[in-house]
Amino acid sequence: MDKTLDILNALANEKGLNFDDVVEAFKIALLKTAEKMLGNVNIIVNFDKENKKLHVYQIAEVVDDKDERAYEDGENFIYLDEAHDIDPNLKVGDKVEFELDFEKLGRAGAANLQRELDFQILRLMEQGIYGKYKDRLGELITGVVVRVDKDENTYIEIGEVKGILPKRNRIKGESFKVGDLLKAVIKYVNMDKNKGITIEISRTTPKFLEELIKLAVPEAKEGLIKIHSISRIPGVRAKVAVSSLSPNIDPIGTIIGAKGVRINSISKELHGENIDVIEYNAAPEMFIARALSPAIVDKVTVEEAKNEDEMPVAKVLIKPDQKAKAIGKNGINITLASMLTKYRIELVEKEEKEEAKKDAKDFDQLFNF
Repeated sequence: MDKTLDILNALANEKGLNFDDVVEAFKIALLKTAEKMLGNVNIIVNFDKENKKLHVYQIAEVVDDKDERAYEDGENFIYLDEAHDIDPNLKVGDKVEFELDFEKLGRAGAANLQRELDFQILRLMEQGIYGKYKDRLGELITGVVVRVDKDENTYIEIGEVKGILPKRNRIKGESFKVGDLLKAVIKYVNMDKNKGITIEISRTTPKFLEELIKLAVPEAKEGLIKIHSISRIPGVRAKVAVSSLSPNIDPIGTIIGAKGVRINSISKELHGENIDVIEYNAAPEMFIARALSPAIVDKVTVEEAKNEDEMPVAKVLIKPDQKAKAIGKNGINITLASMLTKYRIELVEKEEKEEAKKDAKDFDQLFNF
């Protein structure tokens, strides 16, 4: 087994794997092969790190010369007189260890061992890749489209693996063909014994927009501009709440860029998605009022949720002529504002007559000395 360690060391270097992990993989492959070729045998594999030697021992129980178990199962039981050839001090009931005779396995055993080792090495490599990409969840990746299947799922190459962009994670109206360069974020990584590694990517999550902003706006990537929250209806419209950590940086203007060059490049990547950038405010009333832009609201009153399963409520007092703007086409504006602020927004229309009375009262007070 001395040469085996040299082979395993070379294999570890070739595949970029840890040597100890490769030795463990060999142990598993060896045990599975022995079990398949010899039946239910008791085997231990020892790696002597100090002397760099690998030992494989078969263990058998010592029985007396009349015990039929040694005749029926010579792999797990050994007669006392045979055991004494190994150690004269052994007694009935003792366990005896002896080097496994690999010739018992034959050519079929050697071929099986190779297959088992290849399988274990493949699993080791997959585990390494799985760990690598699990740590990259939410990260922006770029890959080349290699296949589009009949269900319109798009497959791209990401380094040593392939990622899948399901149709549901694709912005409505966009399509890709083989050879296209595609940007997305890693949404989900899974390891399956039969299917191997699955890396699902997405272009519809708020995280994708966040990463695109960081790519286009150095100040956001460096942390000088903080992105607090994002709400999206992919390919249609989005709202982004930001603030500046530097008094010298205007967060909205910086993200939009000169003549809108930055925000337009991001919108183009999102298949024309309109992006509203608003300044975040820690006061929920102010934040909600800004989130409903372009509508102008009169007053916001917030009510905390009664239990954890409910969203807190924001009652927004608004003039009739601003209501349509607040709601937006097909309810998009108020929906995005609610998603952005995490408040369920209820619009309360301000009465025109009451407003007129208030204006008249204020006018009268100008002449009361």
